Amino acid sequence: MPVHRSGKTLAGAALAALSLLLPLTLSGPANAADDPGARQVPARGSAWMGMGVPAHDGHGARPGGASVQAGQTEGVDVSSHQGNVAWSTLWNSGVRWAYVKATEGTYYKNTYFSQQYNGSYNVGMIRGTYHFATPDTTTGAAQADYFVNNGGGWSKDGRTLPGALDIEWNPYGAACYGKTQSGMVTWIRDFLDRYRARTGRDAVIYTATSWWKQCTGNYAGFGAANPLWVARYATAVGELPAGWPYYTMWQYTSSGPTVGDHNHFNGDLSRVQALANG
Repeated sequence: MPVHRSGKTLAGAALAALSLLLPLTLSGPANAADDPGARQVPARGSAWMGMGVPAHDGHGARPGGASVQAGQTEGVDVSSHQGNVAWSTLWNSGVRWAYVKATEGTYYKNTYFSQQYNGSYNVGMIRGTYHFATPDTTTGAAQADYFVNNGGGWSKDGRTLPGALDIEWNPYGAACYGKTQSGMVTWIRDFLDRYRARTGRDAVIYTATSWWKQCTGNYAGFGAANPLWVARYATAVGELPAGWPYYTMWQYTSSGPTVGDHNHFNGDLSRVQALANG
């Protein structure tokens, strides 16, 4: 017959019940205000370009009409989420350039990198690679080195775009990775300086205006050297981050055909080639 001992059984049961609830509570983002959807934290390495845009900036209609797309060149960006990409289908639909995720932090390399990077090249596209930044894990310089060492390099062959730094909302925790605005600017500068030292090129900066305002204080010091790739899922690109009078690339949707993430290059194919050649 069970014996009750001074309430310890009840206390133990209460603690056991609490322990079942704790993993559910702690599995959410570090700051719930940074993620209105309060979704589960994804696995490290699984981030992709623009994954935070719909939750923070929304996802409206796509730009349309000949006047909007005149003089622009269609492109896509891909990561391991797309797996083996149908590059011929994209080429036949008018896509002429692509960016492939190479790395994240100093701990992840895209497992589909070869098929995506070489496949886009083989159908005739001008292509480049991007790095998903995690400023809370290692220094900007360390991540630039990891990127260059694992697919983020550049060569003047007319078909290779300069590497892109994907700096946006933290999918694993607080939006600004626990950094002050000045601290974030310093981290970004360290990445860009090391990338230029390693490759001779100024990296592209991919970001969203609202994130840039929140996490860098709308810093204006990179616009003179680093091309802007802005994220805005709407019919118009809207306000740009400070320091950039125009965008070079615009990620305008995450729900395109064949591959979700589609982009406009702000110029015809000759301008894409010019960026590749430096």
